[in-house]
Amino acid sequence: MTVQIVEIAGQKMAMLPVADYQKLLDAAEDKADILAAMIAEQRRAEGEEYLPAEMLDRIMDGESALRLWRKYRGMTMDQLGPLCGVSPAFLSMLERGKRDASQKTWRALANALNVSIDDLFPFE
Repeated sequence: MTVQIVEIAGQKMAMLPVADYQKLLDAAEDKADILAAMIAEQRRAEGEEYLPAEMLDRIMDGESALRLWRKYRGMTMDQLGPLCGVSPAFLSMLERGKRDASQKTWRALANALNVSIDDLFPFE
């Protein structure tokens, strides 16, 4: 790496070829990526759940997070509804966005699915 030290307005500056500068940027990005991967691995080892990318893509595309989590947990509406004090028909309307529920009901749904309420409303 070729570096030239110059002084401009009383401040020392390092000048280097653009290719060398790009290598430094790439190295810094690599280090940040490695750190992020290490943190993610630590969180996974501590029990944090990871979603399949396909499920996350579907949520990002606007599908009902409630429906996707229910199916991901292998539950039917007939199983989930009674755990939360709602009928399967009401649950169906929630999943389709035709009805809204109280915070108490959303909390019960999140608890029954073992997720946070934020997981049911990922982009709000």
